[in-house]
Amino acid sequence: MAEAGANGDRNEALEPGRRKLKGLVLAGGKGSRLRPLTATGAKQLMPVANKPVLHYALEQLVAAGVEEIGIVTGDTADQVRASIEDGSAFGARVTYLPQSAPLGLAHAIITAREWLGDDHFCMFLGDNFLKGGITAHALQYMTGSACAQILLKQVENPSAFGVAMLDDGGRVTRLVEKPSDRISDLAVIGVYFFGPEVHSITPHLVPSARGELEITDAIQGLIDAGHAVGSSVIDDDWIDTGKKDDMLEANRLVLATLSRRIDGTVDADSRVIGAVVIEAGAIITRSSIRGPAIIGAGATVTDAYVGPFTAIGAGCELLSCEIEHSIILEQSKIRNVDRPIADSLIGREVVVDRSPVRPRAIRLMVGDHSVVDIG
Repeated sequence: MAEAGANGDRNEALEPGRRKLKGLVLAGGKGSRLRPLTATGAKQLMPVANKPVLHYALEQLVAAGVEEIGIVTGDTADQVRASIEDGSAFGARVTYLPQSAPLGLAHAIITAREWLGDDHFCMFLGDNFLKGGITAHALQYMTGSACAQILLKQVENPSAFGVAMLDDGGRVTRLVEKPSDRISDLAVIGVYFFGPEVHSITPHLVPSARGELEITDAIQGLIDAGHAVGSSVIDDDWIDTGKKDDMLEANRLVLATLSRRIDGTVDADSRVIGAVVIEAGAIITRSSIRGPAIIGAGATVTDAYVGPFTAIGAGCELLSCEIEHSIILEQSKIRNVDRPIADSLIGREVVVDRSPVRPRAIRLMVGDHSVVDIG
Protein backbone atom coordinates (compact mmCIF):
# COMPACT_ATOMS: atom_id res chain seq x y z
CA MET A 1 0.00 0.00 0.00
CA ALA A 2 1.32 3.46 -0.87
CA GLU A 3 2.11 5.72 2.07
CA ALA A 4 0.22 8.97 1.60
CA GLY A 5 2.64 11.86 1.73
CA ALA A 6 5.77 9.76 2.27
CA ASN A 7 7.46 11.36 -0.70
CA GLY A 8 10.73 13.19 -1.13
CA ASP A 9 14.29 12.52 -0.03
CA ARG A 10 14.28 12.35 3.74
CA ASN A 11 17.98 13.30 3.90
CA GLU A 12 17.90 16.42 1.74
CA ALA A 13 16.38 18.40 4.62
CA LEU A 14 19.48 17.72 6.72
CA GLU A 15 22.16 19.20 4.45
CA PRO A 16 24.60 21.66 6.10
CA GLY A 17 23.34 25.23 6.41
CA ARG A 18 19.72 24.25 6.85
CA ARG A 19 17.78 24.47 10.07
CA LYS A 20 17.34 21.22 11.89
CA LEU A 21 13.78 20.46 12.93
CA LYS A 22 12.24 18.57 15.77
CA GLY A 23 8.69 17.30 15.46
CA LEU A 24 5.96 18.05 17.98
CA VAL A 25 2.88 15.88 17.44
CA LEU A 26 -0.28 16.57 19.40
CA ALA A 27 -2.11 13.41 20.44
CA GLY A 28 -4.23 14.58 23.35
CA GLY A 29 -7.71 16.02 23.06
CA LYS A 30 -11.10 14.44 23.64
CA GLY A 31 -12.37 13.69 20.12
CA SER A 32 -15.89 14.70 21.11
CA ARG A 33 -17.09 14.91 17.49
CA LEU A 34 -16.39 11.19 16.98
CA ARG A 35 -18.12 9.93 20.11
CA PRO A 36 -18.97 7.27 21.10
CA LEU A 37 -16.05 5.79 19.11
CA THR A 38 -13.61 8.05 20.95
CA ALA A 39 -15.30 7.98 24.36
CA THR A 40 -12.54 5.73 25.69
CA GLY A 41 -10.06 5.86 22.80
CA ALA A 42 -7.66 8.33 21.23
CA LYS A 43 -9.13 10.11 18.22
CA GLN A 44 -5.65 10.15 16.67
CA LEU A 45 -5.71 6.34 16.59
CA MET A 46 -8.86 6.14 14.49
CA PRO A 47 -7.89 4.20 11.35
CA VAL A 48 -7.73 5.46 7.79
CA ALA A 49 -7.33 2.52 5.39
CA ASN A 50 -6.69 0.32 8.44
CA LYS A 51 -3.85 2.52 9.76
CA PRO A 52 -4.19 5.09 12.57
CA VAL A 53 -4.25 8.72 11.44
CA LEU A 54 -1.41 9.41 13.88
CA HIS A 55 0.86 7.03 11.99
CA TYR A 56 0.56 9.10 8.82
CA ALA A 57 1.74 12.18 10.73
CA LEU A 58 4.85 10.40 11.98
CA GLU A 59 5.61 8.95 8.55
CA GLN A 60 5.34 12.37 6.93
CA LEU A 61 7.62 13.97 9.50
CA VAL A 62 10.26 11.28 9.02
CA ALA A 63 9.95 11.60 5.23
CA ALA A 64 10.81 15.29 5.66
CA GLY A 65 13.95 14.43 7.61
CA VAL A 66 12.45 14.97 11.08
CA GLU A 67 13.46 12.03 13.26
CA GLU A 68 13.41 13.46 16.80
CA ILE A 69 9.73 13.67 17.68
CA GLY A 70 7.89 14.61 20.86
CA ILE A 71 4.32 13.43 21.27
CA VAL A 72 2.06 15.45 23.56
CA THR A 73 -0.38 13.09 25.25
CA GLY A 74 -3.48 13.37 27.42
CA ASP A 75 -5.87 10.89 29.01
CA THR A 76 -5.23 8.29 26.27
CA ALA A 77 -1.44 8.31 26.71
CA ASP A 78 -1.23 4.55 27.30
CA GLN A 79 -3.01 3.82 24.00
CA VAL A 80 -0.75 6.19 22.09
CA ARG A 81 2.36 4.65 23.65
CA ALA A 82 1.17 1.15 22.78
CA SER A 83 0.64 2.16 19.16
CA ILE A 84 3.89 4.12 18.62
CA GLU A 85 6.24 2.62 21.24
CA ASP A 86 9.71 4.16 20.91
CA GLY A 87 9.12 5.27 17.33
CA SER A 88 11.78 3.01 15.83
CA ALA A 89 9.22 1.32 13.56
CA PHE A 90 8.80 4.73 11.89
CA GLY A 91 12.50 5.60 11.80
CA ALA A 92 12.00 8.10 14.62
CA ARG A 93 13.09 8.65 18.22
CA VAL A 94 9.99 9.44 20.24
CA THR A 95 9.70 11.23 23.57
CA TYR A 96 6.32 11.37 25.32
CA LEU A 97 5.27 14.70 26.83
CA PRO A 98 2.23 14.45 29.16
CA GLN A 99 -0.06 17.49 29.06
CA SER A 100 -1.85 18.27 32.33
CA ALA A 101 -5.12 19.07 30.54
CA PRO A 102 -6.26 19.89 26.98
CA LEU A 103 -5.76 23.62 27.46
CA GLY A 104 -5.06 24.59 23.85
CA LEU A 105 -2.48 24.18 21.11
CA ALA A 106 -0.27 26.94 22.48
CA HIS A 107 -0.37 25.23 25.87
CA ALA A 108 1.07 22.13 24.18
CA ILE A 109 4.10 24.23 23.20
CA ILE A 110 4.45 25.36 26.82
CA THR A 111 4.20 21.71 27.90
CA ALA A 112 7.04 20.78 25.51
CA ARG A 113 9.21 23.84 26.30
CA GLU A 114 12.04 22.03 28.08
CA TRP A 115 12.19 19.24 25.48
CA LEU A 116 12.13 21.68 22.56
CA GLY A 117 14.95 23.81 23.95
CA ASP A 118 15.99 26.40 21.38
CA ASP A 119 15.40 24.12 18.39
CA HIS A 120 13.13 24.89 15.47
CA PHE A 121 10.18 22.52 15.28
CA CYS A 122 7.20 21.40 13.24
CA MET A 123 3.99 21.11 15.22
CA PHE A 124 1.64 18.58 13.63
CA LEU A 125 -1.88 17.93 14.89
CA GLY A 126 -2.16 14.17 15.15
CA ASP A 127 -5.71 13.98 13.81
CA ASN A 128 -4.95 15.95 10.64
CA PHE A 129 -4.42 14.18 7.33
CA LEU A 130 -2.38 15.67 4.47
CA LYS A 131 -2.38 13.62 1.31
CA GLY A 132 0.76 15.23 -0.11
CA GLY A 133 2.93 15.23 3.00
CA ILE A 134 5.04 18.09 4.37
CA THR A 135 8.47 17.62 2.77
CA ALA A 136 8.35 20.61 0.43
CA HIS A 137 6.92 22.87 3.15
CA ALA A 138 9.58 21.78 5.66
CA LEU A 139 12.32 22.57 3.14
CA GLN A 140 10.82 25.99 2.51
CA TYR A 141 10.95 26.77 6.23
CA MET A 142 14.38 25.27 6.86
CA THR A 143 15.97 27.22 4.03
CA GLY A 144 14.18 30.48 4.79
CA SER A 145 14.56 33.20 7.39
CA ALA A 146 11.03 33.49 8.81
CA CYS A 147 10.71 32.70 12.51
CA ALA A 148 7.50 30.78 11.83
CA GLN A 149 5.59 29.38 8.89
CA ILE A 150 1.99 28.23 8.66
CA LEU A 151 0.32 25.95 6.13
CA LEU A 152 -2.79 27.28 4.43
CA LYS A 153 -5.51 25.75 2.28
CA GLN A 154 -7.91 27.59 0.02
CA VAL A 155 -11.46 26.79 1.17
CA GLU A 156 -14.95 27.61 -0.02
CA ASN A 157 -16.33 28.36 3.46
CA PRO A 158 -13.72 30.47 5.27
CA SER A 159 -16.20 31.48 7.97
CA ALA A 160 -15.80 27.96 9.42
CA PHE A 161 -12.03 28.33 9.91
CA GLY A 162 -9.30 30.53 11.19
CA VAL A 163 -7.98 32.36 8.12
CA ALA A 164 -4.80 34.23 7.26
CA MET A 165 -4.31 37.54 5.50
CA LEU A 166 -1.06 37.83 3.52
CA ASP A 167 1.02 40.62 2.05
CA ASP A 168 2.31 40.55 -1.52
CA GLY A 169 5.34 38.54 -0.45
CA GLY A 170 3.30 35.77 1.18
CA ARG A 171 4.02 36.86 4.74
CA VAL A 172 1.18 36.64 7.23
CA THR A 173 -0.09 40.04 8.37
CA ARG A 174 -3.14 39.00 10.35
CA LEU A 175 -5.08 35.97 11.55
CA VAL A 176 -8.84 36.05 12.00
CA GLU A 177 -10.87 33.27 13.64
CA LYS A 178 -14.06 32.37 11.72
CA PRO A 179 -14.56 35.75 10.03
CA SER A 180 -18.11 36.87 9.29
CA ASP A 181 -16.87 38.76 6.21
CA ARG A 182 -14.93 37.09 3.42
CA ILE A 183 -11.61 38.76 4.14
CA SER A 184 -9.59 35.71 3.08
CA ASP A 185 -10.25 32.20 1.81
CA LEU A 186 -6.95 30.79 3.13
CA ALA A 187 -7.67 28.51 6.10
CA VAL A 188 -4.97 27.74 8.65
CA ILE A 189 -4.47 23.97 8.82
CA GLY A 190 -2.93 21.76 11.48
CA VAL A 191 0.77 21.94 10.59
CA TYR A 192 2.96 24.80 11.86
CA PHE A 193 6.68 25.58 11.85
CA PHE A 194 8.19 27.60 14.70
CA GLY A 195 11.54 28.89 15.85
CA PRO A 196 12.49 29.51 19.48
CA GLU A 197 10.98 33.01 19.26
CA VAL A 198 7.56 31.52 19.97
CA HIS A 199 8.65 30.81 23.55
CA SER A 200 8.79 34.55 24.21
CA ILE A 201 5.09 34.78 23.29
CA THR A 202 3.37 31.71 24.80
CA PRO A 203 3.95 32.56 28.52
CA HIS A 204 2.04 35.82 28.07
CA LEU A 205 -1.07 34.43 26.35
CA VAL A 206 -4.43 34.60 28.07
CA PRO A 207 -7.14 31.97 27.67
CA SER A 208 -9.72 32.52 24.98
CA ALA A 209 -13.48 32.47 25.54
CA ARG A 210 -13.35 28.67 25.37
CA GLY A 211 -10.67 28.56 28.09
CA GLU A 212 -7.73 27.61 25.87
CA LEU A 213 -4.41 29.15 24.90
CA GLU A 214 -4.92 29.57 21.17
CA ILE A 215 -2.18 28.96 18.62
CA THR A 216 -3.61 31.76 16.48
CA ASP A 217 -2.95 34.16 19.37
CA ALA A 218 0.64 32.93 19.59
CA ILE A 219 1.18 33.47 15.86
CA GLN A 220 -0.44 36.90 15.98
CA GLY A 221 1.81 37.71 18.92
CA LEU A 222 4.85 36.92 16.79
CA ILE A 223 3.56 39.20 14.04
CA ASP A 224 2.78 42.02 16.49
CA ALA A 225 6.30 41.71 17.94
CA GLY A 226 7.75 42.33 14.48
CA HIS A 227 8.74 38.77 13.61
CA ALA A 228 8.28 37.44 10.09
CA VAL A 229 5.69 34.68 9.75
CA GLY A 230 5.76 32.96 6.36
CA SER A 231 3.11 30.89 4.66
CA SER A 232 2.88 27.85 2.43
CA VAL A 233 -0.31 27.13 0.50
CA ILE A 234 -1.01 23.44 -0.04
CA ASP A 235 -2.53 22.14 -3.26
CA ASP A 236 -3.20 18.59 -2.06
CA ASP A 237 -6.10 17.35 0.01
CA TRP A 238 -6.18 18.18 3.71
CA ILE A 239 -8.70 16.76 6.16
CA ASP A 240 -9.26 17.32 9.86
CA THR A 241 -10.51 13.84 10.69
CA GLY A 242 -12.78 14.98 13.50
CA LYS A 243 -16.10 13.80 12.06
CA LYS A 244 -17.46 10.64 10.46
CA ASP A 245 -17.67 12.09 6.96
CA ASP A 246 -14.13 13.45 7.26
CA MET A 247 -12.87 10.00 8.21
CA LEU A 248 -14.64 8.46 5.23
CA GLU A 249 -13.16 11.07 2.89
CA ALA A 250 -9.63 10.49 4.19
CA ASN A 251 -10.23 6.76 3.83
CA ARG A 252 -11.33 7.31 0.23
CA LEU A 253 -8.23 9.33 -0.59
CA VAL A 254 -5.81 6.73 0.77
CA LEU A 255 -7.64 3.75 -0.71
CA ALA A 256 -7.48 5.47 -4.11
CA THR A 257 -3.66 5.06 -3.93
CA LEU A 258 -3.77 1.30 -3.32
CA SER A 259 -1.93 -1.24 -5.41
CA ARG A 260 -3.47 -4.70 -5.65
CA ARG A 261 -2.04 -7.20 -3.18
CA ILE A 262 -3.53 -10.57 -2.22
CA ASP A 263 -1.84 -12.16 0.80
CA GLY A 264 -4.94 -13.88 2.17
CA THR A 265 -7.05 -16.72 0.76
CA VAL A 266 -9.64 -16.25 -1.99
CA ASP A 267 -11.70 -19.26 -3.07
CA ALA A 268 -12.65 -20.09 -6.64
CA ASP A 269 -16.21 -18.87 -6.21
CA SER A 270 -15.14 -15.35 -5.24
CA ARG A 271 -14.29 -12.33 -7.41
CA VAL A 272 -11.73 -9.70 -6.54
CA ILE A 273 -11.92 -6.73 -8.88
CA GLY A 274 -9.51 -3.82 -9.08
CA ALA A 275 -7.15 -2.39 -6.46
CA VAL A 276 -7.85 -4.61 -3.48
CA VAL A 277 -5.55 -5.46 -0.57
CA ILE A 278 -6.33 -8.69 1.26
CA GLU A 279 -4.03 -9.05 4.24
CA ALA A 280 -2.48 -12.29 5.43
CA GLY A 281 -4.91 -14.64 7.18
CA ALA A 282 -8.01 -13.09 5.65
CA ILE A 283 -10.39 -15.59 4.02
CA ILE A 284 -12.77 -14.66 1.21
CA THR A 285 -15.48 -17.22 0.43
CA ARG A 286 -18.22 -16.97 -2.23
CA SER A 287 -17.93 -13.19 -2.16
CA SER A 288 -17.21 -10.20 -4.38
CA ILE A 289 -14.68 -7.53 -3.43
CA ARG A 290 -14.58 -4.48 -5.68
CA GLY A 291 -11.75 -2.05 -5.09
CA PRO A 292 -10.34 0.12 -3.99
CA ALA A 293 -10.78 -1.70 -0.71
CA ILE A 294 -8.74 -3.32 2.04
CA ILE A 295 -9.55 -6.44 4.06
CA GLY A 296 -7.59 -6.67 7.30
CA ALA A 297 -5.57 -9.58 8.61
CA GLY A 298 -7.62 -12.52 9.83
CA ALA A 299 -10.94 -11.14 8.59
CA THR A 300 -13.51 -13.49 7.04
CA VAL A 301 -15.87 -12.46 4.25
CA THR A 302 -18.50 -15.06 3.34
CA ASP A 303 -21.40 -14.76 0.89
CA ALA A 304 -20.90 -11.00 0.98
CA TYR A 305 -20.18 -8.00 -1.19
CA VAL A 306 -17.58 -5.39 -0.26
CA GLY A 307 -17.75 -2.35 -2.50
CA PRO A 308 -15.36 0.49 -3.31
CA PHE A 309 -13.74 2.71 -0.68
CA THR A 310 -14.26 0.27 2.15
CA ALA A 311 -11.77 -0.67 4.87
CA ILE A 312 -12.50 -3.82 6.86
CA GLY A 313 -10.44 -4.09 10.03
CA ALA A 314 -8.45 -7.05 11.31
CA GLY A 315 -10.45 -9.99 12.61
CA CYS A 316 -13.80 -8.79 11.32
CA GLU A 317 -16.52 -11.18 10.18
CA LEU A 318 -18.81 -10.35 7.26
CA LEU A 319 -21.53 -12.87 6.47
CA SER A 320 -24.41 -12.48 4.00
CA CYS A 321 -24.22 -8.69 3.80
CA GLU A 322 -23.31 -5.86 1.45
CA ILE A 323 -21.20 -2.87 2.39
CA GLU A 324 -19.43 -0.02 0.62
CA HIS A 325 -17.83 3.35 1.31
CA SER A 326 -17.42 2.48 4.97
CA ILE A 327 -14.87 1.87 7.71
CA ILE A 328 -15.29 -1.15 9.97
CA LEU A 329 -12.91 -1.34 12.91
CA GLU A 330 -11.30 -4.55 14.11
CA GLN A 331 -13.13 -7.58 15.51
CA SER A 332 -16.59 -6.41 14.45
CA LYS A 333 -19.24 -8.73 13.00
CA ILE A 334 -21.89 -7.95 10.39
CA ARG A 335 -24.11 -10.92 9.68
CA ASN A 336 -27.32 -11.62 7.75
CA VAL A 337 -28.17 -8.00 7.03
CA ASP A 338 -30.46 -7.89 3.99
CA ARG A 339 -30.11 -4.18 3.24
CA PRO A 340 -26.89 -2.59 1.90
CA ILE A 341 -24.72 -0.72 4.37
CA ALA A 342 -23.04 2.45 3.06
CA ASP A 343 -21.36 5.64 4.30
CA SER A 344 -20.84 4.08 7.72
CA LEU A 345 -18.24 4.14 10.46
CA ILE A 346 -18.55 1.13 12.75
CA GLY A 347 -16.42 0.75 15.87
CA ARG A 348 -14.47 -2.10 17.41
CA GLU A 349 -16.12 -5.38 18.48
CA VAL A 350 -19.53 -4.25 17.25
CA VAL A 351 -22.12 -6.89 16.32
CA VAL A 352 -24.74 -6.10 13.67
CA ASP A 353 -26.91 -9.18 13.18
CA ARG A 354 -30.37 -10.13 12.00
CA SER A 355 -32.42 -11.37 14.93
CA PRO A 356 -34.69 -14.43 14.66
CA VAL A 357 -37.02 -12.95 17.30
CA ARG A 358 -40.56 -12.15 16.15
CA PRO A 359 -42.09 -9.74 15.53
CA ARG A 360 -39.52 -8.28 13.17
CA ALA A 361 -38.39 -4.92 14.51
CA ILE A 362 -35.33 -2.75 14.89
CA ARG A 363 -33.82 -3.42 18.33
CA LEU A 364 -31.03 -1.09 19.43
CA MET A 365 -28.57 -0.80 22.27
CA VAL A 366 -26.94 2.53 21.46
CA GLY A 367 -24.53 4.52 23.60
CA ASP A 368 -24.32 8.25 24.23
CA HIS A 369 -23.61 10.57 21.29
CA SER A 370 -24.47 7.86 18.74
CA VAL A 371 -26.20 8.42 15.39
CA VAL A 372 -28.53 5.85 13.82
CA ASP A 373 -29.72 6.63 10.27
CA ILE A 374 -32.45 4.26 9.10
CA GLY A 375 -33.28 4.57 5.41
